[in-house]
Amino acid sequence: MSRKRDARRVDGILVVDKPAGMSSNAVLQRAKGIFFARKAGHTGSLDPLATGVLPLCFGEATKLSQYLLGADKEYETTLVLGQRTDTADADGQLIAECDAGFVAEAAVEAALARFRGPILQVPPMYSALKRDGVPLYKLARRGEEVEREPREVEVHELELLDFRPGARAELRLRAKVSKGTYVRTLAEDIGEALGCGAHVARLRRTAAGPFRVVEAVTLEELERLRGEREFAALDARLLPSTRAVAHLPEVRLGESACFYLTQGQAVMVAEHPPRGLVRIAGADGELRGIGEITDDRRVAPRRMMTVQGAR
Repeated sequence: MSRKRDARRVDGILVVDKPAGMSSNAVLQRAKGIFFARKAGHTGSLDPLATGVLPLCFGEATKLSQYLLGADKEYETTLVLGQRTDTADADGQLIAECDAGFVAEAAVEAALARFRGPILQVPPMYSALKRDGVPLYKLARRGEEVEREPREVEVHELELLDFRPGARAELRLRAKVSKGTYVRTLAEDIGEALGCGAHVARLRRTAAGPFRVVEAVTLEELERLRGEREFAALDARLLPSTRAVAHLPEVRLGESACFYLTQGQAVMVAEHPPRGLVRIAGADGELRGIGEITDDRRVAPRRMMTVQGAR
């Protein structure tokens, strides 16, 4: 109880380079402990097998996590052909195999072309999606399988980086995809199109929305800074919350208008931003929240933030 009371307010976004073998929640809890933060949340989980970009929101930034959940993602992945597993990745049990030696690079390029653009995907059983309140992966572990409706997703880019032919041929791909795209399902579907099956052997997320892997920090680096009591350097790893919504037009308002927005009231705006979501900044340029422009040139609050020192 006292530990929770003593936790400090931390605001901002931390981009962690998630290690393989850890769940996203385990990474979140470890990072939260390192910063001794009161409040934190992640912006969509990565499979334990996966590494790479995992943005974590601290404090007031958690109010913006929904805008990152819907962002495009970019991955580099290695597929092994000729083997299917029950989870569609290397962590699963082998359920079928064949010799993939007949697959040529030209056939791979032709198959990949079928998966660029809008496609329909059936979500995997081993996923966090829920049926009657129960995550599908829990049903799968009990040996149950339920009907899943196909969902439209979009593969913006799908590039073959390397091809190694053989009985267990390997493809290394770069994929930029929309929200809700499962790379494991994409791998299975590519394997089926090639007539040999496939699973994900390695998966690395290189970007999530505006955040790229070059900005990511490892848990080991964070723990080193904490152990050396380099608290200023630790906090410097936090990115400003504005980065999560930098793609939205900005509306800058005075303190009085910002106050009324925090009370749930819409206010008039002098400028003429397009209808839709905007990021609201105070006169000092600090992010105050997300609003929506209405037909009568007002901005209505959608997600306001508590700013230290603000009225």
